[in-house]
Amino acid sequence: METIVILDYGSQYTQLIVRRVREIGYYAELLPWDASKEELNNLNPKAIILSGGPYSVYSDKAPTIPEHIFKLNVPILGICYGLQAIVHYFGGIVEKSRKREFGHSILKISRNDPIFQNLPDSFNVWMSHSDRVEKLPENFVEIATSENSPFAVIKNIEGNIYGVQFHPEVSHTEYGKEILKNFIANVAGMEQNWKMENFVSKKIEEIKNLVKNDKVLLGLSGGVDSSVVALLLYKAIGKNLIPVFVNTGLLRKNEETEVIYNFKKIGIDIVNVDAKEQFLTALKGIEDPEEKRKKIGHLFIDVFYNTAMDLLKKHGNIKYLAQGTLYPDIIESKVSERKTAVKIKTHHNVGGLPEKLPFKIIEPLRYLFKDEVRKIGEILGLPEEILNRHPFPGPGLAVRIIGEVTPESVKILQEADHIFMEELKRNNLYDKVWQAFAVLLPIKTVGVMGDYRTYENVVALRSVNSEDGMTADWSKLPYEFLNHVAKRIVNEVEGVNRVVYDITTKPPATIEWE
Repeated sequence: METIVILDYGSQYTQLIVRRVREIGYYAELLPWDASKEELNNLNPKAIILSGGPYSVYSDKAPTIPEHIFKLNVPILGICYGLQAIVHYFGGIVEKSRKREFGHSILKISRNDPIFQNLPDSFNVWMSHSDRVEKLPENFVEIATSENSPFAVIKNIEGNIYGVQFHPEVSHTEYGKEILKNFIANVAGMEQNWKMENFVSKKIEEIKNLVKNDKVLLGLSGGVDSSVVALLLYKAIGKNLIPVFVNTGLLRKNEETEVIYNFKKIGIDIVNVDAKEQFLTALKGIEDPEEKRKKIGHLFIDVFYNTAMDLLKKHGNIKYLAQGTLYPDIIESKVSERKTAVKIKTHHNVGGLPEKLPFKIIEPLRYLFKDEVRKIGEILGLPEEILNRHPFPGPGLAVRIIGEVTPESVKILQEADHIFMEELKRNNLYDKVWQAFAVLLPIKTVGVMGDYRTYENVVALRSVNSEDGMTADWSKLPYEFLNHVAKRIVNEVEGVNRVVYDITTKPPATIEWE
């Protein structure tokens, strides 16, 4: 199959390029920037896209463009750092800009070009750079400018190497998809060859061919990601799938019962492990969020390992461990394959697996975003009550309890969160927001309940709208609704006398509080 190959130079937006290309109907795959000629040829590239990245081209550590990229004789598009790397490679000049360019900027097209087909003469684009091109290499021309980038879009005279200083892959750029499509269709001459249904059938076939008659363990949380993995595996290997559900004591109210019931309806039997006491004991006295994540991650693996060893004795031929890792987990964790990325936070299911686990890892969703995973679930026939569940962090409520996690704090948060979810569903708002949850804060405030002065806990409500979790805006929920939820929580949840609503976007905040 013909492929658009994206080379990763470390941008937080890199996988968005893959996703946008697939969205407009072309098969795309991601490789590290220094992928070998053989790796590239194996994908039958029709064009190469160079991603953005956090470095300056004049830095000693800056990744470069391997010479064999230009010997493939396919069109090349450089985005942000990719543009600067092209200019630097061919002898142009890139320097630190006196005025950085972050956020919206107006792009003005100065020359007609196939990449701008059916686009207006000027439109908003999203910039994110501190360096800029000061002088073009020989045989390159400028075809669009912005206020702070005189060479905002460039191409070579032959018309097969392009560079854009902005990010067409982000939703903030107007006509970003159109620019990518014009490059692929008009410049590379590629025909559309990709649908999500293709991914599903290909992945099922891959799993069948890989696993054969062996068995696969899956850490099943009941969330969308692991549930889609479970159904994908079940379609491929049937009863050779062994899903293991670990009750960490950090789950939402009634979650254990609901997960077992929902999967029984599909025909999938779950191995249920009750480890509540172990996790709550391990978290005693720990307040630092990273330490909590690591403690939960390590303990989860230990509990899972012990369970797996028991199952291995019983079944004998368990060879693989499946995980519901998504691409945002990868890019926020700086695993080894992303040599040029910057770590943001630790994910318990990304990296750090102990060598003692005698299984090979299967991560069929590792290059997908949440909305793509939901689409796969829809194609596979995953029940709506699972498919439409909001994202839930791997460490569970531990990262929604700011400070030390105790049995009492878990109970308070479970009750408050349950009321919030119940009211969102009752008012037909649950499916209109991307993710909503409650957070228990490590402070107490004065209140008055009846004739008594109280000094009790504060619960924060968080609800966001997002396309993929990389950026998010707070949900503009009706005031009357928020008032009703706050009243219910204060009246029904013992130990809470104040409710607040988080109206911060991502960035600068993350979606979760820890």
